[in-house]
Amino acid sequence: MTCLRPAARGFFLSVLLAAAAPACGALSAVHAETVSFERLTWTEIQARLQSGTDTIIVPVGGTEQSGPYIAVGKHNVRAQTQAERIAGRLGHTLVAPVIAYVPEGSTTPRSSHMRFPGTISIPPAVFEGVIEGAGESFHVQGFRRVVFIADHGGYLSYLKAAVEKLNNKWHGQGEALYLAAYYDSIGGAFADALRQKGLGAALGKHADLSDTALMLAIDPTMVRQDALEKAPLPGVAQGVYGGDPRPATVALGQIGTDIQVQAALSALGKAR
Repeated sequence: MTCLRPAARGFFLSVLLAAAAPACGALSAVHAETVSFERLTWTEIQARLQSGTDTIIVPVGGTEQSGPYIAVGKHNVRAQTQAERIAGRLGHTLVAPVIAYVPEGSTTPRSSHMRFPGTISIPPAVFEGVIEGAGESFHVQGFRRVVFIADHGGYLSYLKAAVEKLNNKWHGQGEALYLAAYYDSIGGAFADALRQKGLGAALGKHADLSDTALMLAIDPTMVRQDALEKAPLPGVAQGVYGGDPRPATVALGQIGTDIQVQAALSALGKAR
């Protein structure tokens, strides 16, 4: 693998790149397999770009209350894990660090999920700026396609607006993409699969059967299973908005995670 481009950007940059060459060739087998952007050195990222990596997935999560039985980092863990699965299957793709700070409601007065401890919220304009800044950072490095996946519906309008701004700025010299299929498949194909199993009544809007099952499949340590199994039906006062999380299992969640990955791959294949 060739790690460095021909020096064409000035003398001092040429010297810097030449000095980096020996380290660049020492890419370990472990790092050669990883899709995680943050686990690579800059020279390793440059080598990936030169060897055909043209896509980076930016997982957008969120830190919010999810009832008494799911840890507040739910969206971040899910988005990061699923992004890495998608990237591994897609090929020539890296995964950016998850964006964990998103709009979650007003702080004054406290509204939406901010009514509960455990939630972090930033203003929509700040969020859009983060999306634009991240996208631009990857674009100037040489990623031709910057793909944003969302694990939470509360900020989708702001995410879409920021993606549109990036595409307008790049004028076709690269693409920013909000991958709607990833998020939509949970309320679509996964919800349909649960209904077919007679579990439609357990579906709600937040911290319900679907939410809990997905988390169990990806990281069961994020779910307080013992307490959930013994709990009465939780409601809005506990941060659970409809449905019933108690029937959730790892097996049910795996149906959803597989649906998400396949939906994302199909959509990205068409986009390519």
